[in-house]
Amino acid sequence: MSASEDIVFTCPHCGETMTVNPAMRDALFSNGCVVCGAAVDGDAFAPAEQSCT
Repeated sequence: MSASEDIVFTCPHCGETMTVNPAMRDALFSNGCVVCGAAVDGDAFAPAEQSCT
């Protein structure tokens, strides 16, 4: 997975935050948060910031 594909997921219900790839983002849309089970929408995802190395 390249850094350009990284997406940060933040559950609006429980606050869980994790970096996911596009396939996991799709699974979260379909199944809800893996921690609390709440439904999520597009607002729960943001592009991961890339660090300069």
